[in-house]
Amino acid sequence: MLTEEKVIDQINVLLNGQIAVRETTIIKRDGEEVSRTYHRHVVMPGNSLDAEDPRVRAVAEVVHTPEVIAAFRASIADA
Repeated sequence: MLTEEKVIDQINVLLNGQIAVRETTIIKRDGEEVSRTYHRHVVMPGNSLDAEDPRVRAVAEVVHTPEVIAAFRASIADA
């Protein structure tokens, strides 16, 4: 029997307030791991958190202050 498990195993806050998230997908056959793949994405300050894991939302609620969002938006406007 094949099973699939998805786990958020890394949440990292970058210097400019971005949150880097790594999701691991583990495939098991009869309880034995046969495959492991990774998907990464970045949550920008000020972006919607609706689709994020509750733990990512909790980090963003602390990190994404109005000041961090304003500074991030200013930094990308200057680029």
